[in-house]
Amino acid sequence: MAIGKRIRFFRNRKGMTQKQLGEILGFLGKTSDVRMAQYETEARTPKHDLVKEMANIFDVSTHALTVPDIDTYTGLMHTLFALEDMYGLKIGEIDGEICLRLDKSDYSTYTSMFDMFHAWQEQAAKLEQGEITKEEYDQWRYKYPELDTSKHWAKVPSQAVSDMLMEEFQKIEKEEKKTAKKKKQK
Repeated sequence: MAIGKRIRFFRNRKGMTQKQLGEILGFLGKTSDVRMAQYETEARTPKHDLVKEMANIFDVSTHALTVPDIDTYTGLMHTLFALEDMYGLKIGEIDGEICLRLDKSDYSTYTSMFDMFHAWQEQAAKLEQGEITKEEYDQWRYKYPELDTSKHWAKVPSQAVSDMLMEEFQKIEKEEKKTAKKKKQK
């Protein structure tokens, strides 16, 4: 789901209007609801610091707002293809049913993903058995991994560290392209 739809989803979940959210975020007067409408329709994309503020207001992880674009079946398929490339997610068939599974050939990735999926499955089972409410289940999902007490999940860098690393990788890539271009010209 694109970020605009996620913002709308969590805003509605909190029972807030666009104007209320905009004002809390510091947009004054008419600009408050106009700006939020622009974000929700994706005419504008909020910067990372604003996404962090919204996540705090909604009481969710920033990751819950910035999920990949899965608004279309094609977008969903490409997300699944990326998960296959990055994390070894495989498609298969069990008893005539299509299923997704983890590839055991990369043991490190497999064990990390297995532990995280297992924690998720535990929460889903608790919901199904009536041990937790739908609201508690949603809180667990939308704040993951913060509320995960299983400690099955892998340690991942903070968003700030991740952003910094991405910037550095992009700089390195640009330098490599410049160097390659210079070598070609010689």
